[in-house]
Amino acid sequence: MKEVYIKIKGRVQGIGYRWFAVNEAKRIGGLSGWVHNAADGSVEILMRGAEDKIDEMILACRRGPSLARVDSVDFIVGRISSFLPEIEEGVFKRV
Repeated sequence: MKEVYIKIKGRVQGIGYRWFAVNEAKRIGGLSGWVHNAADGSVEILMRGAEDKIDEMILACRRGPSLARVDSVDFIVGRISSFLPEIEEGVFKRV
């Protein structure tokens, strides 16, 4: 199992990006985690799963939904805030 924390920058808020991420995680299967809108206008995702599933989700995040413009997907080392929730096993949700 692998855990990855990513930040997606671009036009990613107000266009259904979180809904897209939850649906992609369900389509891929085997992923747990969450997605949320960050105060800086980006979207953050913390996810856990098999490496091939994580890689597939990262590729989907680079593409984004049709109304999105993804400028970058950055990997974050460590947790930015202790206020963010832990991963619930078997659940991928918006927070």
